Amino acid sequence: MTYESEKRTRKLRIDPKLQAAGWTVVPYDEGKPLSFYQNCAIEEYPTENGPADYALCVDGVILGVVEAKKLSLGPQNVLTQAERYSKGATKNSVHFREFYVPFLYSTNGEVIWYHDIRDPLNRSRQISKFHTPLSLREMLTRDFDTAIQRFSSIPDNPRMRPYQGEACTAVGTAIAEKKRTMLLAMATGTGKTFTIVNLIYRLMKSGAAKRVLFLVDRRALAAQALRAFASFETEQGLKFNKTYEVYSQRFQQGDLEEGEAFDSTVIPESYLTNPQPGLAFVYVSTIQRMTINLFGHSSVFTSCDESSDDDARKLDIPIHAFDVIIADECHRGYTTAEISVWRNTLDHFDAVKIGLTATPAAHTTAYFRDIVYRYEFERAVREGHLVDYDVVAIESGVRMNGIFLHEGEIVDVVDPESGARRVDVLEDEREFGTTEIEEKITSWDSNRKILEEIKKYADEHQERYGRFPKTLIFAEQDVPHISHADQLVDLARDIFGRGDSFVQKITGKVDRPLQHLREFRNRPTPGIAVTVDLLSTGVDIPDLEYIVFLRTVKSRILFEQMMGRGTRKGENIPEKSHFVVFDCFGGSLLEYFKKVTGVTAEPPLRETKPISQIIEEIWNNRDRAYNTRVLVKRLNRIDKEMSGEARDLFAAFIEHGDVRRFAISLERRLQEDFSGTMALLRNPDFQNLLVTYPRPPRTFFVDDTTQDTVTSKWLVRDAEGKEYKPEDCLSVFSRFVKENPDHIEAIGILLNRPQEWSTDAIAELKKKLAATPMRFTIENLQRAHQVRYHKPLVDIISMVKHAAREEEGLFTAEERVARAFDRVTRGKTFIPEQQAWLGRIREHLIANLSIDQEDFENLPVFSDHGGLRRASQLFGPDLPILIRELNEAIAA
Repeated sequence: MTYESEKRTRKLRIDPKLQAAGWTVVPYDEGKPLSFYQNCAIEEYPTENGPADYALCVDGVILGVVEAKKLSLGPQNVLTQAERYSKGATKNSVHFREFYVPFLYSTNGEVIWYHDIRDPLNRSRQISKFHTPLSLREMLTRDFDTAIQRFSSIPDNPRMRPYQGEACTAVGTAIAEKKRTMLLAMATGTGKTFTIVNLIYRLMKSGAAKRVLFLVDRRALAAQALRAFASFETEQGLKFNKTYEVYSQRFQQGDLEEGEAFDSTVIPESYLTNPQPGLAFVYVSTIQRMTINLFGHSSVFTSCDESSDDDARKLDIPIHAFDVIIADECHRGYTTAEISVWRNTLDHFDAVKIGLTATPAAHTTAYFRDIVYRYEFERAVREGHLVDYDVVAIESGVRMNGIFLHEGEIVDVVDPESGARRVDVLEDEREFGTTEIEEKITSWDSNRKILEEIKKYADEHQERYGRFPKTLIFAEQDVPHISHADQLVDLARDIFGRGDSFVQKITGKVDRPLQHLREFRNRPTPGIAVTVDLLSTGVDIPDLEYIVFLRTVKSRILFEQMMGRGTRKGENIPEKSHFVVFDCFGGSLLEYFKKVTGVTAEPPLRETKPISQIIEEIWNNRDRAYNTRVLVKRLNRIDKEMSGEARDLFAAFIEHGDVRRFAISLERRLQEDFSGTMALLRNPDFQNLLVTYPRPPRTFFVDDTTQDTVTSKWLVRDAEGKEYKPEDCLSVFSRFVKENPDHIEAIGILLNRPQEWSTDAIAELKKKLAATPMRFTIENLQRAHQVRYHKPLVDIISMVKHAAREEEGLFTAEERVARAFDRVTRGKTFIPEQQAWLGRIREHLIANLSIDQEDFENLPVFSDHGGLRRASQLFGPDLPILIRELNEAIAA
């Protein structure tokens, strides 16, 4: 690095930065009063402890001191010099403990450190630019400590759940403790947006924040956030957006819900470029748009399913434009280059930054540091805010073992570039590993049999619940001509036999994917959606009941987002109690993620450095040994990927076009003839060939010969996520029942005192069984009995009795109620209206396995026909006896 004096650094780098922030750089003149220096950076301002490099003067008051250092020095550790000058500026009209200037800076012209010394707990921090005169004046007049104290006294919205209030309190506590970055980790579906709207309201009402930026990464998510602000009601009975100004960017029709007429209020540019102290507003923006506003179109990264913000332009936005920034979905697995842009956008602002995520990742926690509150999926299920999942492990020979083709077998060969197909007869055997399925070869028989296995469960679900389970299938890829997603759509349409519209592909390759996704969410049709990565759109599917993993996943973030599609409680089916995960890899996929820690260490997607940049860094002797090793690896990769034609083209530069031999000898060549070797490497034609070299044509095989063997089994999950085989589950259940008749009254009643059976008893039994570590829910126990005894829909009474005494029979609810009615009504006669009432009682007992007199008043099946009064008229004093005898017969 060329030597640069402190004087040159000040004139070349620091002065322009001060001027860009609105400061006029002037020399100190002892003959002029401070009132003369309005919005000035006064050079060599005298203090009792020596001259300050710059004194920032506003309204005749020195508000800031800047300590300048030459470029080669780090500025962080010289803030103490600025402190010394602050202590020595005794003639200044403000005073904070032993300091007379509140805002201190140190800089080498590239890096700026800042410290607000008014509170001893305030931490120094790096900022991207200098504050403007207006922002220093505003900061001086704000009483942050009093405001954050008011924050704690403002009540949460009455609709807030306890954990959401805990999250807001945790953020307020962290801000009061002077933290500037923090992370909220809340499971998908637990209401992060509503929580944040409540948090923002409390911050704004208390005065702890006036200008808030809510960053999302999809316009559809921005529209959702705006709807949340518009529906949030304050304690005065007004909506949030009628209490405070709420702004956004312009939306397109595809960003909105189907048929939604949504007219957002677009933020005035002056609110961004010239934020005034009196302004209080929320701005909801995509991070892509804010990046354009800060750095221009060349810096933005775009999502695959949204058009770019062509109407956005670069603006001069000061660092104090916002007091608080909320970054939603901050876990996204962007590339390293996109992570850099994402961080640069946040780093531009000097604000409190709060990250929202369902899946904390290492690169997220590295930026936001402290997870101030965590609300995990398991707790949300335990507290009834999300639904848990059951697991079906599908065993496929192809998925577990790969494909082995023998000599003489006939296969279809597809050209992925054109889609052209030809038939080929293998002249030798070929083996494809499990990771090559759907990448190099596909098996129609395997995909077909897996879907047929899923259909068995869907048919059983429809028979049991009266509805088809809305199903999401994750395919391996959606590559043109060899699309796994397309194949699954075609097969599913044939296997399920409900027409083309019932099964739809929803990926970035279809027209208007967000519209298709909303149709899948809001309408009965389609009932099955096939996708590859549906997660990035930010649209929820509360009624989803089946998730099928036919795609290998190694990213915990991606996996948990996929699972999060099913965790929400139903909207159109409020009785949704769980969803089902089909692990088409024999259960190994879920087993893999059980071993992954709570904060994933997986890095963001790596974006490789251009080979020309690697060569230039070697030329400039920048980390030469490392970059040489990287280049050798790149050359070896090229050698493995290039075609024979490429070898001929490389022969014009290296002997015989042997890239591998050249790579092996590269370190030696650089040592023996650095200039000559670099002349070759820096040759533009050679560099172009290193990027555009011809590759061999790809081939993709369609295997119509291999017959896959596909089986499946339910896995019963306990509260800790461990899966059990049905027979193991029943063994544990039997032991539990035998050990607990004295601790769970309902078990004692069923085994010894059936005359005491009641609605309260069965409610207690269901609740306590489901709350056990083994999660003995009726659904889990019924599945286990069906697998073990081939008896579907066994009732809970049979299960308890059989667990205690194996000789007890297993009955369905219909069979048990029929036995009870036969026992109680045998030999008795009833008039037609009494028989009608007995029919209603029978249907109620089949559904509930108990009855009491309150049911006659509270349930429409009885109250619509006169309720308890009419039943008492018909049965007279025999009604209580009938109820008691039926309950006893049910439990017997």
